Amino acid sequence: MNRDGESILVIEDEADLREGLKHNLELDGYRVETARNGTEGLAKASRDRHALLLLDLMLPELSGLEVLRRLRERGDRTPVIILSARGQDHEKVSGLELGADDYVTKPFGLAELLARIRAVLRRTSPEAGVSQDVFLFPNLKVDFRRFTVERDGAEHQLSRYEAEILRMLIARRGEVVTRSDLLSKVWGYVHLPTTRTVDNHVARLRKKIENDPERPLHLVTVHGIGYRFESRPL
Repeated sequence: MNRDGESILVIEDEADLREGLKHNLELDGYRVETARNGTEGLAKASRDRHALLLLDLMLPELSGLEVLRRLRERGDRTPVIILSARGQDHEKVSGLELGADDYVTKPFGLAELLARIRAVLRRTSPEAGVSQDVFLFPNLKVDFRRFTVERDGAEHQLSRYEAEILRMLIARRGEVVTRSDLLSKVWGYVHLPTTRTVDNHVARLRKKIENDPERPLHLVTVHGIGYRFESRPL
């Protein structure tokens, strides 16, 4: 069961698929809004709050990737599941790098899609993760309520994935966390199209928490294995 009639926005230009998704999601108890192109989808996603977006990649006017990019640049953290066609592996990877939470490849089964939706909503719920929301370290403050880090008085916004990576590393500080463990716990996959996804997010995260990203003191690479967070809380 879903969580009390949550709202899903379906951004899909194929009319039959769009209406079919709306019908079946409503049968499963969700409230559903639809959009026929990227421009309309971006406007509705910006105007109304939704629990999740189903976002086609190949859209008229604005592509799905452009819609996602603009939402994340505005700080919108709404969970997104990409709907992609076969042969769009590069676009899927780009979507994950931009902050999509999952993807399904067309044609897909309804049962699979509903399972993916529930998994993403569980993973991104406010109750997920460790209970402490604010951590203080020498020269560094991490606030998971606001998705921010403050380093030497300068505040930086975290993406959802950056926050989840950092939360996991802080929770296990001093321990080595493998790339495969991060892929499994943060993205919900055993394997992604490329493990560079983790490394790219860590590189961006280092620019926000390290004085010298090339010589990190907090987010340390354990070569061939993964990463370790080094710092004692105040």
